[in-house]
Amino acid sequence: MNMTAEFFQRDPVTCAREMIGCELVWNGCGGVIVETEAYSVRNDEACHTFTRPSSREFVTRMPAGTAYVYLNYGVHWLLNFLVRGGSEDGFVLIRALEPTRGIEEMTRRRNMTTIKNLCSGPGKLTRALGFDGTFHGRDLLSDPGALLWHPSAAPNVQACRRVGITRSADFPWRFVAAGSQFLSVPADRRR
Repeated sequence: MNMTAEFFQRDPVTCAREMIGCELVWNGCGGVIVETEAYSVRNDEACHTFTRPSSREFVTRMPAGTAYVYLNYGVHWLLNFLVRGGSEDGFVLIRALEPTRGIEEMTRRRNMTTIKNLCSGPGKLTRALGFDGTFHGRDLLSDPGALLWHPSAAPNVQACRRVGITRSADFPWRFVAAGSQFLSVPADRRR
């Protein structure tokens, strides 16, 4: 079933966990989400709202499910979905996909042929899908070029610590499809 804004009107941890196994497609390119991370506006120093007034404003004025896209370290665009209106507000970062559609186009965009590494990281998947800063603030849930589909049966999900951050890094808010070979970092290691 296609996801609606109501899916994102809960807390970010629940949303991040339940997005594992969902399919994300943009203009015919995409795959199954195998890795996410949750970020909370409350007591989470790694969340942009902790230090960025513009992020806090984004949370208060945009509807649940809106794309929050930012440039990480001036190099990679990262795709998040706004979680708002439930017990806690925050974001879900899409960290990795198992490619299933539009693989030829995605390999061209990434200039590579190794499917395993095509979308195995948040910056890799945005480049493969063609996401950039122009997607910030867009309602992808109602965009005809986008598909965010929730499967009827969820895969086995494993929780682990978030990676690539230094503050609030010990929160077990990274969720992965157990046993997936398409993760950015194996579930039992930290970067």
